Amino acid sequence: MDETKPSKSARKREYAALQKLGEELITLQERDLESLGLDEDLLEAVLEAKRLTKRGALRRQKQYIGKLMGRVDPEPIRAALARLQRK
Repeated sequence: MDETKPSKSARKREYAALQKLGEELITLQERDLESLGLDEDLLEAVLEAKRLTKRGALRRQKQYIGKLMGRVDPEPIRAALARLQRK
């Protein structure tokens, strides 16, 4: 087995953490979201999730946000969220 490749469990944990971070973005106000300098696709997905009311649709949108979070560096987003929470 290739030791450099993370285990399936590790990948699932990382994906769940990214999805949770994305869900935190959904709770922010729109002006705060725009100040984070998010990727355009990610920002659009988060804004769309804020508009959704049906549980199934929101769940799928959260999964999509988690997928998009995998394409960006989450550390600047975590740091920006920490700054916003200290306000």
